[in-house]
Amino acid sequence: MDEAAVPVVVAGLLVRARRVLLVHRSPHRRWYPDVWDLPGLEPAEPPAAALVRELHAELGVTVAAGDCDAVAGWPAIPDDPALRLTVLHVRAWTGTPVNRCPEEHDELRWCTAAQLRGLSTADPSCVGLLTAGTGAPDEGPPRPAGTR
Repeated sequence: MDEAAVPVVVAGLLVRARRVLLVHRSPHRRWYPDVWDLPGLEPAEPPAAALVRELHAELGVTVAAGDCDAVAGWPAIPDDPALRLTVLHVRAWTGTPVNRCPEEHDELRWCTAAQLRGLSTADPSCVGLLTAGTGAPDEGPPRPAGTR
């Protein structure tokens, strides 16, 4: 696939009290249906600006682009080489996240490191990085995907 044609997706890693915010993708979604994921989008603008806009539209939180840093070490999605993912750690925001796009996500959830291991995620290989994002110690290998 032509590198220019590979979709770029930007996602936000929001952490509060050692919990990471995940969205449950609605079962009718075309890509990655019925799994837990970080909130994000396919941007048509610089990633930080796109994520700031999307977090406000989807979650109702206000973020300054300067409060977003790239997460080092985020792997390529092994099962989807036709996608480039950029994850930005959102250090600060105002407002309480709410689901403003129920057609895209049917639930929001703040998850501890232990809870992450029991969820079916869009990319199970990233559970370790999500766990690290909570600031909690790694508690061993992830459980098999398929549980919600």
